[in-house]
Amino acid sequence: MTEKSSLDCPEDRSWLGEGQSEAQLTSVSGPDGAETNDDRPAWDSKIQYVLAQVGFSVGLGNVWRFPYLCHQNGGGAFMLLYVFLLLIVGVPLFFMELAAGQSIRQGSIGVWKHISPKLAGIGYSSCMVCFYVALYYNVIIAWSLFYMGNSFQYPLPWQQCPIDVTTNDTVKECASSSPTSFFWFRKALNITNSIEESGEFNAIMTGCLLAAWSIVSLAMIKGIKSSAKVMYFSSVFPYVVLFIFLIRGLMLDGAIEGITYMFYPKLEIWGNVQVWRQAATQVFFALGLGYGSIIAYSSYNPVHNNCHRDALMVSGINFMTSVLASLVVFIVLGFRAKNIALRCVAKNLGLLNLMASSNDSSQHWWPWFNMTDPDSVSIPEYREWYSHYSSMVGPKITDCNLEEEMNKGVEGTGLAFIAFTEVMALFPASPFWSTLFFLMLLNLGLSTMFGTMQGILTPLMDNFSLLGRHRTLLTVSSCALGFIIGLLFTQRSGNYFVTMFDDYSATLPLVIVVIFETVSVAWVYGTDRFLDDIEVMLKWRPPVVYKYLWKYVCLLAMVGLLVASFLRMVFKRPTYTAWNQSTASEMTLEYPGWALAMIVMLILLASLPVPIGYIHSMLKNRQVRHSPSLEAGVGQELHRELYTKCSSTDQLDSNSHRAPTEEDGVHPRPAFLLMAGEHYRLLPQQEEEEEEEEEEQDTGL
Repeated sequence: MTEKSSLDCPEDRSWLGEGQSEAQLTSVSGPDGAETNDDRPAWDSKIQYVLAQVGFSVGLGNVWRFPYLCHQNGGGAFMLLYVFLLLIVGVPLFFMELAAGQSIRQGSIGVWKHISPKLAGIGYSSCMVCFYVALYYNVIIAWSLFYMGNSFQYPLPWQQCPIDVTTNDTVKECASSSPTSFFWFRKALNITNSIEESGEFNAIMTGCLLAAWSIVSLAMIKGIKSSAKVMYFSSVFPYVVLFIFLIRGLMLDGAIEGITYMFYPKLEIWGNVQVWRQAATQVFFALGLGYGSIIAYSSYNPVHNNCHRDALMVSGINFMTSVLASLVVFIVLGFRAKNIALRCVAKNLGLLNLMASSNDSSQHWWPWFNMTDPDSVSIPEYREWYSHYSSMVGPKITDCNLEEEMNKGVEGTGLAFIAFTEVMALFPASPFWSTLFFLMLLNLGLSTMFGTMQGILTPLMDNFSLLGRHRTLLTVSSCALGFIIGLLFTQRSGNYFVTMFDDYSATLPLVIVVIFETVSVAWVYGTDRFLDDIEVMLKWRPPVVYKYLWKYVCLLAMVGLLVASFLRMVFKRPTYTAWNQSTASEMTLEYPGWALAMIVMLILLASLPVPIGYIHSMLKNRQVRHSPSLEAGVGQELHRELYTKCSSTDQLDSNSHRAPTEEDGVHPRPAFLLMAGEHYRLLPQQEEEEEEEEEEQDTGL
C-alpha cells in the first residue's frame, strides 16, 4: 500500500478546517473493550436493516416509472443500458453513502460536517429535498387509501359510467373518455381544467391525507424501533402481491404479447443522448441517492457490518424488483391492449354485417372469415384482410392494431389509477384484486416514506441535542407540518402541483447534492483514506476500482446528468398535462409565470444550503483567526464543536480511550472513521498516554 501524506498542505487545511489535519478521532470503548454507543439506537437484526433499505429504495417508481421507460426506450436495450449505469455509477455511490453513514454513525448533516465543516450544507440540502418528496409522496399514499376504500364494493365504482339523473343518460364526460378516467379525474380528484384554477378543497382527499400522515407519524414515533417492525410487513407484502399478479397475469390472453414487447431490444436507442439521461436519472432515483436516508439507516449499523455486500445486495434486489414489476405491468398492458383490439374487431365486424344486409356480399373484397361470430376471428386474420381491402370499405371500418395499443404507454398515476383499474374491473372477483393492488401501492409508498422521514429526522436529532431529547414531539410536529403544507395538493388543482414537485423539486438539487458528496469523499477527504477506513471496518480492502469510479466516472456522470437536466429545463419550457372537462381529454399546457417562479424557488431553496454552509464556515473561521480575544475562547469552542461533540453531558472516562498504534496495524493518521458514533475526542498523533490524559483535562473531556 502506498504511504499517504498527512494532509499538511495549505490547500487541504483550507478545506478541512484548523486542527483536522493533525487530529485523529477515536471511539469510546465499553467495559468489555467493544466500541459502543449506548445513546444511539440500533437495528434488532440484519434482516430488519436490509428490509428497511430495500423498502426505502424500492418504491412506486419501480412499478410505474421503470416499466414506462423500458416501454418507451427500446425494451431490452434500455435494460442493458440501465444495468451498465447501475454497475459503474449506482452501486459505487450507494456503497459510498452506506460506508460514510456506518463509519461516522451520524445523519447526513453530521457525516459531511465531520469531513469538513464547510460541507455541512450538503446535509441540510438533503433534508430539504426529503421534505419536498415527503410532501407529495404522502398525497399518493392518500390516493391509494381512497381507491382501496372504494374497492370494497361490487361492481367496482369505476367499472361503468354513471347515469345523469337530469337527462337519464350516461354522463357526457364519462361517455367521451372511459369509466376509469372519469372516476380518477372527476370522482377522485374533481380536477380543474388548469393549474391556474385552484378550486376549493377536496374534502375526501383531505381526510385521506390526514389518515396517511397519521399512519406515518404512528409508525415513526419511536424511531427505527417502531418503523422497523412495520417494515416486516410493508417491505415484504408488495413482493407477495407482485408474484400473485405475475402468476395470475400469465394466465391472461395477451400476456405473451406483452412480455415479447417488453424484451424485444431496439439497440438504436443507445445513440440517443436523452435515453442515457433517462436511464441515469432512473438509476439515481431508484437507489435513493442523495436523500440522506441511506446514510441515516446505515448509521444504526454495527461498525463491522459488511456494507459492501449490502450495497451489492440492495442494488440487485432493487433491479430485480423493477424487472418483476415490469413483467407484471407488461402482462397487464398486453391483456388490456388485446381486449381493446378484440373489441375493435367485434365493432368493425358488426358494421360489416350491417353493410352486408344492404349490399351485395359477393364482392371479391368481402371477408372470408365468419363475420357473425367475432370470437372466431383472430386479430392477425382481420388485419390481413384490412391491409388488402381497407380502401374499398370506407372510413368507418378501422384498423385494429395490437402493437399500436401497446405503444400508448402510460406511467405514474395514469398507469396505477387508470390502466390498472381498468384491468382489475375485467378480472373475476374484481374487488379482491383491486384491494390487493392498492394495498400493495400503499405499502410501497409507506416503506419509502419511512426512509424519507428518517432522512429528515435523524440528521436533525444528531446535530441538535434539544431535538434529539424530544424525538416524539419532533416526529409529530414534522408530520403535522407536512399535513398543513400538503393541503396545497388537496385542492382541485392539487394533482398539477404533485406533478410539479415530482418533476422539478428534487431532480436538480439531488444531483447537486450527490456531486458535492462525491467531491467531498473523493477529492477533499481522499479516496485512499476513505478506503483505509472501510478496510478497518470490513477487515478487508475493497477493490481499487472504486477509487477511480468515485474520482472520475461517478463524478463525470453526475456532472453530465446535471448539465443535461438543466439544459433540458432551460430550452424546453416546463409543461404539464391537464384534463379538459368539456372535451374529456388530456392536453399539454405550459406553466404560467408564477408557477415557473415557484419551480425556481423550490430548486434554489433546496440547493442554497450548500454554498451558504461553505460561506458560513469561512466567515466563522475568519472571525476566530482575526480576533485574538476570541482565539482562546471561541476558537476552543469551535474546535470542540467540530471535533469533540458528545451525546452525553457526562465526562468520558479517559481510560476508555486509546489511540491506534503500530502494534494495532493502523498507522496514526487523520481518520474519517468514528467507530462508536457520537462519543469521540481529539487526540494528537504522536503523544504519549500520559499527555493524552492531560489533554482531556484541558479540553474538559
